[in-house]
Amino acid sequence: MKFSVTILGCKVNAYEAEAAAAELSGRGFTRVDPSEPADISIVYTCAVTNTAGQKSRQMIRRGKRLNPGCITAVAGCYSQIAPEMIEDAEVIIGTSNKHKLPDYIEEYIRTGEKIIDVQKEVKNEFELLTTDHFETHTRAYLKIEDGCNQFCAYCVIPFARGRERSMAPDQVIAEVKRLSEHHPEIVLTGIHTGRYGREYGVTLSQMIRRILAEDSSLRRLRISSIEISEIDDDLLEVMAEDPRIARHLHIPLQAGSDHILQLMGRPYTTEAYLKRIGEIREKIPGISISTDLIVGFPGETEEDFADTLSFLKDCRFSFLHVFPFSLRSGTRAEQMPDHIDSKTKKERAGICLSLSEKLYDEYKKQWLGRSAYVIAERSEDGDVLGHTSEYLPVRIRTQAERGEYIQVKITGLKDHEICAERM
Repeated sequence: MKFSVTILGCKVNAYEAEAAAAELSGRGFTRVDPSEPADISIVYTCAVTNTAGQKSRQMIRRGKRLNPGCITAVAGCYSQIAPEMIEDAEVIIGTSNKHKLPDYIEEYIRTGEKIIDVQKEVKNEFELLTTDHFETHTRAYLKIEDGCNQFCAYCVIPFARGRERSMAPDQVIAEVKRLSEHHPEIVLTGIHTGRYGREYGVTLSQMIRRILAEDSSLRRLRISSIEISEIDDDLLEVMAEDPRIARHLHIPLQAGSDHILQLMGRPYTTEAYLKRIGEIREKIPGISISTDLIVGFPGETEEDFADTLSFLKDCRFSFLHVFPFSLRSGTRAEQMPDHIDSKTKKERAGICLSLSEKLYDEYKKQWLGRSAYVIAERSEDGDVLGHTSEYLPVRIRTQAERGEYIQVKITGLKDHEICAERM
């Protein structure tokens, strides 16, 4: 039987989806693209915004529309917090017991009886899901942490994912070695990646040191999103010491106004955030620092938004991920006064996206005439496309095998695209 996988949301979802796909393939099922006919349509859902929830429902309906009569299996954050909104699926799993998805699919094939496994309380044990490759990707994700204890005012993820927990250190090493056989780059990811290992008495930087010491074949190790308060001096030291660690940190900001940060329940001030950014750049010159931003949070005045714009420029981010505030049921923000209208939120998001484009071009221009290393990801129109350590997308006038590690010289910037030549 043929199955397709649609992945929405974060890198954690991507890792969990690939683990399920690998298990199904090992049982004799055949994976196809979501646009192709399939007997089974699997959707890994997201609930971080209302738009993500809506898109999750759309993808479920899309699978049924493309493949009438197919079995639909759904997992992830949206199915955890709103299983009643998913009427068309035959198999529904929340954020616990995702390892059972292949079993449940086979059970439905045998019995034809709908299966719902959505635990009221998310399990606090780390659920081990494994895969040794990511189909069609040079970059592999490894989920080393799950859950969040922070409970920011706008966020539903702690309710959907449960409390923080981590993969055992020895298991991390085993999974890295499995993945590095097929992938030159591995991304360490989690819901709160920077808080990895606390139940084992291990820090993220200690885990990274061990990975680099025990897997010499790994070309590049990348850290996914990490909070500013979790970037300790030891992490910066190991990044400065070993060029295999990507020179890019994605550090959520969410607002550049202390008033809004306080309402959001974020654990830092703009002053502390900017000071740490400066220390990071001092230790790792040229590093790319990107961020997440929410605009239109309840109570965000024009003055607050102006403060945010000014602060974004002070931080000199390489690029921004911008999200209009999305109301989530059960969060503290739901009860807050002074909600912002959709038109204003859209306008503010547009302004920030324009700023992001300008900041990105400014960062790219710093690389003109310089050399960099790129991992080849795919070919297009006779060129090779890939990313540098700083997560800069580059077009190279050359030919190369996927996964090849190439030294290049940055030669130009055309229509926001970096051009390079092999050295």
